[in-house]
Amino acid sequence: MNILKTQHLTKWVNSGIGRIFLLRDINLSITLGEFVSIMGPSGSGKTTLLNVLGMLDTFDEGEYEFMGHPVHSLKEKHRSELHKYNIGFIFQAYHLIDELTVAENIETPLLYQNMKQGERKAAVADMLDRFNIVGKKDLFPAQLSGGQQQLVGIARALIAKPKLLLADEPTGNLNSKQGEEIMRVFTTLNKEEDMTIIQVTHSEKNAAYGHRIIHLLDGMIQK
Repeated sequence: MNILKTQHLTKWVNSGIGRIFLLRDINLSITLGEFVSIMGPSGSGKTTLLNVLGMLDTFDEGEYEFMGHPVHSLKEKHRSELHKYNIGFIFQAYHLIDELTVAENIETPLLYQNMKQGERKAAVADMLDRFNIVGKKDLFPAQLSGGQQQLVGIARALIAKPKLLLADEPTGNLNSKQGEEIMRVFTTLNKEEDMTIIQVTHSEKNAAYGHRIIHLLDGMIQK
């Protein structure tokens, strides 16, 4: 069963010289419980594709179906609901909220799901423990190293147990030991909780954790 499918998905920006294509004719099927790695040089459209699949960005042509819902024809509110309850996103640039502590940043997705406070606190404690950042829980993002901020971003993406995890260079700011640990966490979530994972990576080693690798070049999937 497909968790998502795109047909002829295309995205462009208009410039003085005409259209510049960011994504072109993307035909992609990803099954429930699959672990997929996306590779390609800088500027090939990897992050743009992830943002479109995560419903953080729109597209100009084609169709996108997510869990049986036609994303291309949904109203904004419906798209937002689908994202909120089903998708976790790990950003390359962290996107932590500066005014919130580590624990509060991690808790944020659960606030949108109207989970009871006791359950939220227990889930946050579990994540702090899993990523060895219990001692950082009352610190603010500016007080953390880049690697620590990345771990907080990963914990935040996973706390709501999304059906689909989208990860943009998830180990880019981590040392090799932390990076291997994160890939082990992904593998466990994929195998034991049937979480579908799509990761963008420059690392051949990390890409190999996936069931298959998709190569992008100039916004197109390479056959």
